[in-house]
Amino acid sequence: MDDRQALLKQLPAVDRLLNEPVLSALCGQIPRVLVVEAAQQAVETLRRQILTAPETPPDLSVVAVAEAAARLAEAKAALSLRPVINATGTLLHTNLGRAPLSPAVIDAVTATARSYSNLEFDLKSGKRGHRYSHVDELLCRLTGAEAAAVVNNNAGAVLLALASLARGKEAIVSRGELVEIGGAFRVPEVMAEGGVILHEVGTTNKTHLADYRRAIGENTGLLLKVHTSNYRIVGFTAQVPAAELVALGREHDLPVMEDLGSGMLFDLSGFGLPREPTVAEGVAAGIDVLTFSGDKLLGGPQAGLIVGKRWAIERIRRHPLARALRIDKLTLAALEATLRLYLTREEALREIPLLRMLALAPETIEARCRDLVDALRAALGERLEISVVAEPSMVGGGALPLTELPGFALALIPRDISCEELALRLRSGRPAVVGRLQEGRLLLNPRTVFADEEEALVTAVAAACSAEAP
Repeated sequence: MDDRQALLKQLPAVDRLLNEPVLSALCGQIPRVLVVEAAQQAVETLRRQILTAPETPPDLSVVAVAEAAARLAEAKAALSLRPVINATGTLLHTNLGRAPLSPAVIDAVTATARSYSNLEFDLKSGKRGHRYSHVDELLCRLTGAEAAAVVNNNAGAVLLALASLARGKEAIVSRGELVEIGGAFRVPEVMAEGGVILHEVGTTNKTHLADYRRAIGENTGLLLKVHTSNYRIVGFTAQVPAAELVALGREHDLPVMEDLGSGMLFDLSGFGLPREPTVAEGVAAGIDVLTFSGDKLLGGPQAGLIVGKRWAIERIRRHPLARALRIDKLTLAALEATLRLYLTREEALREIPLLRMLALAPETIEARCRDLVDALRAALGERLEISVVAEPSMVGGGALPLTELPGFALALIPRDISCEELALRLRSGRPAVVGRLQEGRLLLNPRTVFADEEEALVTAVAAACSAEAP
């Protein structure tokens, strides 16, 4: 106990720490309140160390404590939301923000953010305009729909469409399509929040048109189809094609809605991906309302896109929830710029980062891995064991769940620290680098690393492997 008391008396006072050059200089660069908090936290951390492990006393010199406080203060002052180099190989990594935006889209967002805009102002008439006039014509042109609306995400789009079209009535849906999306958000729960009564038909693996027909009754308000974009049932299965469901809906004067989930504006099977229904195909089949995401296979900002028949979209736009779920001007700017890229297929494939990543050939990825190996060996010598391994990428974001994109990755095994410690140091750096731990190695997959990030990636790995890294 005497040793502890002696060490505690050596702890420098916060006021003394604040007079140290390293902290006093910071007070002119970042808010003083953060510097004071950091100094207090540094002292408190040392106090706990002394009380719990007095046999290994920390460095209590004023300079050392002030430097620790300075590091804490800089961390407090830094933005919490910051760029990350995604080296996981998962293209639509939900935790890392899903689809990155193209430079043209970023320019559009910047231009809108730095000034006022005609968000809801008609420049020709000088009167109030409509927020979605900036994108609804584009969406109709790209999908063939009669009208369109946009909300903040696809779950919101589904909620709004259900509440607008079938509140207080039954929506008939196949049991095999009652999906759960990220965060334990389930279709039945969305339906309940929208005031719609779930009427499930068929079995998990097979649903027939006759199942829907038998379920239709006086309280039926909607036939609902949900594309299982985040899982697959394979083997002995059967689903009702959209066109058949539409014909049944027309026979009974019932609207048909389909949640496409990811949503694609054109077929991507030419890149080795499985054939997925496009939005235009759903519109052509006669579906009244289709919903899909903006930040998945579209490669744009987070948004819930709703397209379909004019009568249905008008009802959706007038619903009170529409205002609560609307997107802001920055999302709208990003969405418009993304959709404009799709007017020319070649431009979309060239400019939209997600589509470029999907199209990368395995041999291109392997060549990039070899170049990174050379750069890392030049920087670290024998301090890091590096190899190139065959490693597939995943689309992620609840899209194409069974699809693996063939490719390669770097496998790193540091000599002086564990792989877990290396991964932690990389995540803690600036920029942060996120890889994937697997079988005693840290994998870095360049499919999801931009070419202009490669130098920063090499620098980050070299710093993380150095003896000076924290």
